[in-house]
Amino acid sequence: MSRKRVMLIKIVSILLPFLLLFLVEVLLRGFHYGHDLELFIEYPGDPDFLVLNPETSRKYFSNQENATTGNIELFRKKKEENTLRIFVLGESTTIGYPYFHNGSFHRWLLYRLTHEYPDKHFEIINLSLTAVNSYTVAGFAKEVVNYEPDAILIYTGHNEYYGALGVGSTDRMGGNARLIHGMLWLRQFRLTQLLSNTIDAVTRLFGTHSVSGGKTRMEAMVADQQIPYGSGLFYRGIDQFRSNMEEALSLFDRRQIPVFFSNLVSNERGLRPFISIPVDSVRFPGFARAYGLGLTALRRNDTTAAYNAFKMADSSCNTHALCNYYLGCLAYGRGDSGQAKNYFSKAKELDALRFRAPDTINAIIGQLCRKYKNTHLVDARAAFEAASPDSIIGDELLLEHVHPNLAGYALLSDVFYTTMKRQGLFSFPAGREMSFRELLQDMPITKVDSLTGAYKVFYMRRSWPFRDTVSAVVVPGAGDNAGDSLNPVSEEERLAYALTRRQTSWPDVMDSLYSYYIGRQDLANARRVVETLVLEHPTEEPYYEKAANLCGVLKDDGNAVFYFRGSFLLVPSFEKARKIFVLYLKADRPADAIPYLDYAIRNNPSGLRLEPVRQFAGEIVQLQKISGKDTANLSVLNQIADKYFRMGNRESASKYIDKVLRMDPGNKEALLLQGRLR
Repeated sequence: MSRKRVMLIKIVSILLPFLLLFLVEVLLRGFHYGHDLELFIEYPGDPDFLVLNPETSRKYFSNQENATTGNIELFRKKKEENTLRIFVLGESTTIGYPYFHNGSFHRWLLYRLTHEYPDKHFEIINLSLTAVNSYTVAGFAKEVVNYEPDAILIYTGHNEYYGALGVGSTDRMGGNARLIHGMLWLRQFRLTQLLSNTIDAVTRLFGTHSVSGGKTRMEAMVADQQIPYGSGLFYRGIDQFRSNMEEALSLFDRRQIPVFFSNLVSNERGLRPFISIPVDSVRFPGFARAYGLGLTALRRNDTTAAYNAFKMADSSCNTHALCNYYLGCLAYGRGDSGQAKNYFSKAKELDALRFRAPDTINAIIGQLCRKYKNTHLVDARAAFEAASPDSIIGDELLLEHVHPNLAGYALLSDVFYTTMKRQGLFSFPAGREMSFRELLQDMPITKVDSLTGAYKVFYMRRSWPFRDTVSAVVVPGAGDNAGDSLNPVSEEERLAYALTRRQTSWPDVMDSLYSYYIGRQDLANARRVVETLVLEHPTEEPYYEKAANLCGVLKDDGNAVFYFRGSFLLVPSFEKARKIFVLYLKADRPADAIPYLDYAIRNNPSGLRLEPVRQFAGEIVQLQKISGKDTANLSVLNQIADKYFRMGNRESASKYIDKVLRMDPGNKEALLLQGRLR
């Protein structure tokens, strides 16, 4: 054979296996085998929108039983003008566990921004998942950059050891970053999924059906329960975090996308260490005796003797987590909060079961924020310390080890908000900004959502590894003893219990809760339910209109016009435009009313004479400009009052008459108009 023919045969021999693999891949896709693992898919209910792919986490979990799903939050394929699009990346805290829905910090942020900027459209899409870590942040970053983000919000780091692919996880791959990234790339192919599923099927055939063996996901993900501080595995977790975040942040920096990266908070005062590394009695012979004396003194409630004994034990060996925690509690009881803070922090660092990120993670976050000019530090830790007694983070803001309560999630949203505002992502006209106090008061979180979070934590604290680690918390519907089961009494408690036990779905619970409140004529709580649904489904018009009507019945004109506007933007109509301009004129905001007057005039099936109202509104706008420059011009104020009176807006007319009479009680024109009003 000629040399060319030999070469051709060699090339064909080399390429043939790849061709066969390619054909198998095409066939598998043709028969719809496996899962599409792209980050986003087209929303089934509307082809104009994209949504987080519920299967995308499968790429990161070798054991598919542990794979998790995220939020269903729509955003447009084609980004509209006047839209601020923000993606949120992280893990269970970031998605809002245990509340989810409107408990998560990004929903607090969304509610605040939409009420401050009713003329702007916000898309805040939370891509966080439970039981993951920085590998998903790095992986998702490669895809979100292609969807026109205006900002990226990140809160991650607590799951670095036990999240999917973590160095201490059952789902690890030896800790080799190149191997892991290569495997993640291969998992998008259906052939790889076929091989993986075949291996799983064989494993189940010859072993147990469930790899988790009835364990909670938290327990099933943990391989190494003891990762000593400063050990090789400890630093591999640190290096993994740094490497993945460098990859993500460098990509965002090259694309000049602003990133707001929060440091982490964890419960230090309210949570005992999960696992303390046993002390070597040969190397440290005095530790066991002194530590035992301390425990005995604690049982006698002799705090002075306990403190002295634990101090002696710590001087013998200072690497015992629980000894440091006891010293922190005793120092705190003695009023020495500075020393207590140091002991609590050290106890958390020495805790061998690494469900709380070590301080080194926060140090890396600070370094990365200084390294990349488009990455800004969100100092959540400082904010939580400032809001905690004696600056030691405990049960006041956290539910257990790392997840905030509702006040904590609100605070986390506020830290992101103030940092984003400081960096110029948005600014406000005078008088438009919602204060943090107003946010806490107005945020629509139902009692059922609050109870569901409490119930989830109630059950979680009774499973590994929380037994005997978290201080008691009063939970409505629970008995006085830690071992008691829940016994819900009220309708809200029953619905929350059913949701916690997965006996029903969240949408069904919201429907039942709304019907319950309507049946009791509790319109304020009924409105809160509907406002919750508006945040959950910002593209569904009926919720806006229902919320607007309830606000109208409750005489809350400000929120009524807010929700009518949202409804109008989705499905415009004459009747909605009429309600909006009436509310704006009633609130003395004729400039805002004019666009809706114009729409109503163009789309007026009822034949109402709106042109005079439109003319008066335009004239009032001009008069208000004059009044703004000359606030003492009583003639202009009287003219505004007269025009409001002539258009039938008695409330606004009376407002201007009162203003004139306060400055000039004998003003004849104002008194005459006041008489006509009466």
